[in-house]
Order: sequence, then structure tokens, then C-alpha cells
Amino acid sequence: MKTTLSADAVADSLRSQILDGTLGVGLQLRQEELAQRFGVSRIPVREALGRLQAEGLVEHFANRGSVVAGRTVDDLLETLDIRIALETRALKLALPNLTQKDIKAAREIMRRYDESESPRQWTELNLEFHLALYRPCGRERLVRMIEDLVRGISIHLRNYISHTVGRGSPQSEHKDILKACMAGDAALAVRLTEEHIERTKASLIAASTPG
Repeated sequence: MKTTLSADAVADSLRSQILDGTLGVGLQLRQEELAQRFGVSRIPVREALGRLQAEGLVEHFANRGSVVAGRTVDDLLETLDIRIALETRALKLALPNLTQKDIKAAREIMRRYDESESPRQWTELNLEFHLALYRPCGRERLVRMIEDLVRGISIHLRNYISHTVGRGSPQSEHKDILKACMAGDAALAVRLTEEHIERTKASLIAASTPG
């Protein structure tokens, strides 16, 4: 019997399994098998796979169907460059609208980040922190694009650098970014955000270079 499970619920479940490595890179995601597993028709499965494809977590090939996406180092570096462009723009637009409620939310996320011992959770909290500062920009599609880009490469970055970089350096950079935002120093906040992502690029290059 088919359930009323939504495409959102199917996408959330598959996303979680991809990000925690349960569904490995290159694994074929057959719609019929997924529909049986979730007890739904193929329509929400197709919609869910489309959403995960937009996020960069799934790739579609004419001869293989949908598979869990892989990423080369060059792909990741290019995506990080795109992130710099989008995130600095979002922050610049958001700063005039930033409220004490937004600041409080960012601080709470940083507190949870400090208490977490999970590299996967660090990735999620890092994204939450930045989105808390970007959402006041009032550009929903821009914020969604940033979120999709970050989620689409998070598992691959984590495989390369999360255990080696840890949370200390990123968290220190978050504090500096937030301080600049609170001071209303847009130029400094934007520069620190760009440098924050550039350091991720540098860590990725170092981690992927033989020897």
C-alpha cells in the first residue's frame, strides 16, 4: 500500500544517507527500488531525486539513471569560488537589515558548534551560521542557491579536510565575521567571509596534494 510520504520527506531521508556515507559515491539510485523502500509511487521519488540533483548530491546519466554524485578537487575548488561570489554578495545585502534577533541566532549556533564533537554536525552548524547572516538580504533564491551549493559539496569537503582542519580555526573566523557584522563594518565582514572560504580552498589543495 502506498503512503502519503512527500517528496520533501524522501529527499530529506536520501540526503541524510548520502551525507553520512550510507549511500556511497557512484551508487545507482533506482526509482522503482526507492519507491518500494519508501512505500510511495515513483512521482515523489522522481521529484526528490530532482531536488538532490539541483543540490549537487545526485547526478543523472542517460544510460545509468541517477547516481550519488562524485566531485573532483577541481570541481570543489570551482564551487568554492562560486560560493565566494554569492556569499559575499548576500552578506553585503543582508548587513543593513541585520537585527539583534539575527545576531542572537548566530551566537546560539556558535555555542552549539563549540559543544559539538561531530565533524558532520560542524558542517551543518557552519552552514546554519552563515545562513543566519545571509537570510536578512531578502533574496530567497540567492540564499537557496548558497545552501544548495554548500550541501552539494559538504560530504566531499568533509572527506578531505574536516578531520584535519577541525573546528577551532573556522570558529575563530566566525567570531571575527560576526564581530564585524555587529560593528556594521560591511567591508571588513565581506573581506573576512571571502578569506574564510579561501582558507577552505587552501586546506583542500593541501589535503589533496600528494606527499
